Amino acid sequence: MAKRDTLDALNSWLAGVCDAIAIYAGFLLAVWIRFYSGRIPMFHEGLPPMHMYYIGSAVGTGVFLVVFRSLGLYARPQFGHFTEKIPRIIRAAGFGLLLSIALAEIARTETPYARIVEGLSLFTVTLLVIIERNILFQLERHWAKYQAEKKNVVIVGTDSVAVHLRKAIEHEPRLRSRLGGFFTTNGEEPAKGIPKDFVKGSVDGLAEFMAREHVDEVYVSNPSSLPHKQMVDIIVLCEKNLANFQMVPDMFRVLTSHVDVQSVGGIPLLGIGKWPLDHFSNRVLKRMEDVAGSLVGVIVSVPIVAVAAILVKVTSKGPAFYKQERCGESGRSFNIYKLRTMKADAEDRSGPVWAAKDDSRRTRVGSALRAYNLDELPQFWNVLKGDMSLVGPRPERPHFVEQFKEDISRYMWRHVSKPGMTGWAQVNGLRGNTSIQERIKYDLYYLENWSLAFDFKILLKTFFSRENAY
Repeated sequence: MAKRDTLDALNSWLAGVCDAIAIYAGFLLAVWIRFYSGRIPMFHEGLPPMHMYYIGSAVGTGVFLVVFRSLGLYARPQFGHFTEKIPRIIRAAGFGLLLSIALAEIARTETPYARIVEGLSLFTVTLLVIIERNILFQLERHWAKYQAEKKNVVIVGTDSVAVHLRKAIEHEPRLRSRLGGFFTTNGEEPAKGIPKDFVKGSVDGLAEFMAREHVDEVYVSNPSSLPHKQMVDIIVLCEKNLANFQMVPDMFRVLTSHVDVQSVGGIPLLGIGKWPLDHFSNRVLKRMEDVAGSLVGVIVSVPIVAVAAILVKVTSKGPAFYKQERCGESGRSFNIYKLRTMKADAEDRSGPVWAAKDDSRRTRVGSALRAYNLDELPQFWNVLKGDMSLVGPRPERPHFVEQFKEDISRYMWRHVSKPGMTGWAQVNGLRGNTSIQERIKYDLYYLENWSLAFDFKILLKTFFSRENAY
C-alpha cells in the first residue's frame, strides 16, 4: 500500500482548514444576503438574534467537514482536472446542508432559522468552497513541481495503455514519480510512443531488474496478456520488494461488473446486468437534462451561430450549414446539423474519409470553428428533437459503422443509447483520426457508469478539451 508523504498530509490538513473557513463564510454570506443586503424584503420588524446564526454556522461547518471527509474529499494527492472534482463537491455540499437542516430542526428554538437562509446557504457555501478548492488545487500542483521525485515506477506491458500511463507519469507532477522502464509481455512489439531504450526486456527479467534497481511501484497495463501464474508471481515479487502493485482493469471485467443472475426452469443463467440507462427512470432524467440543456444551448448559441454562418458564407463557396447522415440509437439513421468547415466539394473525389491534422479540405474559418468546437453548436437542435443527447458516444457515419462493426468487437454496443454532442472519449482527446478501439473502451465505460454527475463532468471538460480538434 502506498504511503502518504508529508506534503500530502500537509495538503490534506490545509484543505480541511480552508474548507472550514469557506463553509463558515458561506453560511454568514447567506445571513448577510437575507438580512443586511436589502435585496430580500423583511417580513418581520427587527433582526433575529445573530448569535444564533454564528453558533449554527459553526455547527454546520463541523457537519460539512465530517461529510467531506466521509466522501473522501481530503484524499491526497489529487489528480486530473479540477472540473472533475466539482460534481463531488456539489454532492457533498448537498448532503452537508441536509444534515445541517435536520440538526437545526431537532434543536429548534423559539426563534427558528430562516428558511431563506437555509436555501441560500446551499449556493453560497458551494460557491465559496469551489473557489477555495480551485485555488488549493492549483497551489498543490504548483508545489508538486518543485518537489523531488520520490517514486521509481516500471510498467509491465508496451501497448497503447502503457503509452497513456507514460504520459500520465510524465505530465502529472503530483505523482512525483520517475519512469524506470517498460517490460514486454508475450514478445509484443512496443507501441508507438515507447522509446526502445526505455524497454528493459521481457517480463521474465523483472525480478532481476528489481534486485538490481530500487522500484517503488509496478503497473501492469494489460493483465489479460499475462497468464494467471505469472500475474501472481509479479504480485509476490512486489510484496518481497515492498513495491506497490497496480494494474489497469481488463475492459471485459469492467463491463461485467454488474452481473445479472436469473433462474429459468430451475436452470441458473448468468448474464450482464442492466446498464444505468436501461432503467426507465434514468432515461427520463437524461431526457429532462437534454431538453433543459438544449433549450439553453439554442438560446445562448443563436448569436454565435449567426455570426459564424455569415463568416462561413462570405469566405468560401457553398452553404453555411450542412447536414450529414449518422447512425443513432439502435442503429437508426438521422441527419446531423453542423456549420460547414470544409470546402463544399471536399469528398466528391475521395468519398467518406476521416478529417486529419492540417487537412487541406478545411476552410480558414472552418479551422477556427473546429478548434473551439463551434461547428457543433447547431446540434443543439438535434438534441431538442430527440435524435441526440448532450452527452454520449459520438454518432458515426453509416459508411464507417458498416466497416467497424465487422472489424471491432463490441463496436455496436455504443448504439444502445442516443449519441451525444460530446462524450467521454472526446474530452479525453479520442476524436478524429484516432484509435477506434480506444474510443470504444471510453464509450462503453461511460455507458456502464452513467450518472447525471458524470454527464456534468463531461460537459465541463468539453469547454477545455482541444486535443485533436481538427
